Amino acid sequence: MIITYTQDDGTVERMDTDDLSALEAAAIEEAMDDVPWRAIEARLQAQDPTAMRAIVWAFRCRDQAERVRFAEFDVPGWRRRLRARLTRDEIGDALTNIMTEALSKSEDSMIDAVTPHLRKLAEDPADVDRCLDDLGKGHLTRREKESAG
Repeated sequence: MIITYTQDDGTVERMDTDDLSALEAAAIEEAMDDVPWRAIEARLQAQDPTAMRAIVWAFRCRDQAERVRFAEFDVPGWRRRLRARLTRDEIGDALTNIMTEALSKSEDSMIDAVTPHLRKLAEDPADVDRCLDDLGKGHLTRREKESAG
């Protein structure tokens, strides 16, 4: 996941959870009262402020000689400053899982139902259509629907 933090001057800092070390991920789990990483990822997708704050905290700890305690680390104005977004690989994984289930039922409706949500969470919404193309489901892309309508 990509966490973006908009600073006071408007610049956007981008933090990729794939860049975290195992120790940093463990520190985040511990700081969040031993929440497992999978649950943290789910909370990030739900735009949970504590999970997003934990990611920013972990990246900030890299640059500080003395580690700031998580309980004391704050992000004022988090609603307008923090966003969690999916990477193309994460979109591909989600669509692959959904497609596997959909194929077992011979239906595209499950994919149709989740693609608007994936576009909303995607760092680049066009990645959803690219992943659909990669999975052989290009007929479900936004461009096909818009040109047909």
